[in-house]
Amino acid sequence: MNVVTESIVFDELFPMYQQVLGADFDAYKNHCLRVFNFCRVLAGKGADADKIAIATFFHDIGIWTDNTFDYLIPSQLLCRRYLEQTGRVEWSDEIDAMISEHHKLTQYEVNPSWLVEAFRKADWIDMTGGLLRCRLPDDFITDVIYALPNAGFHKKLVALFMARLKSHPFNPLPMMKL
Repeated sequence: MNVVTESIVFDELFPMYQQVLGADFDAYKNHCLRVFNFCRVLAGKGADADKIAIATFFHDIGIWTDNTFDYLIPSQLLCRRYLEQTGRVEWSDEIDAMISEHHKLTQYEVNPSWLVEAFRKADWIDMTGGLLRCRLPDDFITDVIYALPNAGFHKKLVALFMARLKSHPFNPLPMMKL
């Protein structure tokens, strides 16, 4: 399994959001590429790489575009607009679910033919720094993490969590679902 370090979709989208991502540009880009790599392998051959890349790019982007840790809806809205603009409206429901369910603690079972469960697992692999492996080979996870360094992504999330905890002590992780 080769580590993918670029994508036509990412090449199109990241420059459009470089200014809003600011100092977190490399951290978010590498997070997206890690999730993309894990998801494409979990999904198996025949999975649509562009669909995975679009969901991956937009899944957390609302953190920066809307300056919020309650970012799922802003991320979904930006993604839907992009899908409309690029003539991919038929992907909207699936990618919307990929974004809304990516922090779900339990298995996604609503539509097993969609990429939601593979995407959810891929994000959890990255969020745990590879501690959760979801049956991916150890050497592949290590290769992905080595090729695409964290660049402060998890540190940023901890800072956002701490700020949210102070302002919303009874709802510090609004993106989490059972």
